[in-house]
Amino acid sequence: MQWEVVIGLETHAQLSTESKIFSGASTRFGAEPNTQASPVDLALPGVLPVMNKGAVERAIQFGLAIGATIAPQSIFARKNYFYPDLPKGYQISQYEIPVVQGGTMSFVLEKDGKPEMRTVQLTRAHLEEDAGKSLHEDYHGMTGIDLNRAGTPLLEIVTEPDMRSAPEAVAYAKALHSLVVWLGICDGNMQEGSFRCDANVSVRPVGQKEFGTRCEIKNLNSFRFLEEAINYEVRRQIELIEDGGTVVQETRLYDPDRKETRSMRSKEDAQDYRYFPDPDLPPLVIAREWIERVKATMPELPGAMRERFVRDYGLPEYDAAVLTQSKAMAAYFEAVVAKAGKEQAKPAANWMMGDVSSTLNREGVDIADAPVKAEQLALLLQRIADGTISNKIAKEVFAGMWEAKSDAPGLADEIIEAKGLKQISDTGALEKIVDEVLAANAKSVEEYRSGKEKAFNAIIGQAMKATKGKANPAQLTELLKQKLAG
Repeated sequence: MQWEVVIGLETHAQLSTESKIFSGASTRFGAEPNTQASPVDLALPGVLPVMNKGAVERAIQFGLAIGATIAPQSIFARKNYFYPDLPKGYQISQYEIPVVQGGTMSFVLEKDGKPEMRTVQLTRAHLEEDAGKSLHEDYHGMTGIDLNRAGTPLLEIVTEPDMRSAPEAVAYAKALHSLVVWLGICDGNMQEGSFRCDANVSVRPVGQKEFGTRCEIKNLNSFRFLEEAINYEVRRQIELIEDGGTVVQETRLYDPDRKETRSMRSKEDAQDYRYFPDPDLPPLVIAREWIERVKATMPELPGAMRERFVRDYGLPEYDAAVLTQSKAMAAYFEAVVAKAGKEQAKPAANWMMGDVSSTLNREGVDIADAPVKAEQLALLLQRIADGTISNKIAKEVFAGMWEAKSDAPGLADEIIEAKGLKQISDTGALEKIVDEVLAANAKSVEEYRSGKEKAFNAIIGQAMKATKGKANPAQLTELLKQKLAG
């Protein structure tokens, strides 16, 4: 039987406010346990929550960025459940009327080596408070409770079940991560728990309209774990059904050491949480004027920048989409073009999607921390354009620039000079080398003259070898053709 995978994601993005969503306690990461928990966070008798305006404005920014509806009035609710790190015995969240409703996320998905644009529908994004953290290590067989995270502002972003593979879910999650960091509403630090995903996974026979029974995999804090967890869960469900079993709706955890999901608890439905409006919080009213004020402070969005790159720099849509996947990457590209000139936009895009990106990935470095600065890459592109070096030699120069880790603006010129890498463009010097190559490769010359076009590539190869790759390729090709035609 052929199976179709159905995936929806719920993502918790910690909002970048300095204080918590309903109290003035700090949200700083890494403090000693229970040193950043106010009476409100501890749910001491008589305390009342007060809404953090900055958290609301960050939610509005996100809603505007995804083309969603910003609810003019939304309600906070109490989500009731018992857990040791939830002091109140309920979580303040939003249920029936979330602050952000609808919207879409578009992103590039590589499929069979070809890029495709995909769009995922979002159901909602709502504000809520985080719970504390249970600590199970080094407590002499006991569990410790750290309430520093309790009350930290979260934006929970929920998709429709639109994704059909683990790679697609990861591509969406990366695009969402990039967007919230781009907007500045979340620092995106997955190691610190600032951005974590829950994956709802089910399978159904191809052609069936009804969804299968879903399982939710909680708290995936890396893109690799997200992909591994989904792939394992898909295999588990298919094997279970094909062996005559039944998938049970439940919440599962992913064990990255064993690379498997395991049951955590039976999956709750909305009625299990006994939602009801929080009597301590009035409705959240967002006037149109407030939305317009927030809109005026927002940066250029990835979609708008993508269109501008196509329009102003003449880039293909795919190049523009890749370069605007992160704000830092887009800024680096624009800095290169500003220094090298608009005519270098396409070569700059090629280098950034090629050698620059592959080196960053290999070294595990972010573009903002790349040792080759934008103005240094711009000079390298200019040296290719003016014929000082070839593209092939430029790769060697780039590697030298990366290793040098120098801020010198003229680093490319220094390396070219020090290693003697200047391209040979002198016609007299090239002609002498060509004559020697033709004399040494009489058989290839004869084959070419008898109609074997492939022999020309062999002669070119020998000529480039003789010049140690420093010959101007266009000049060399033209000179060889003239000599062979004589």
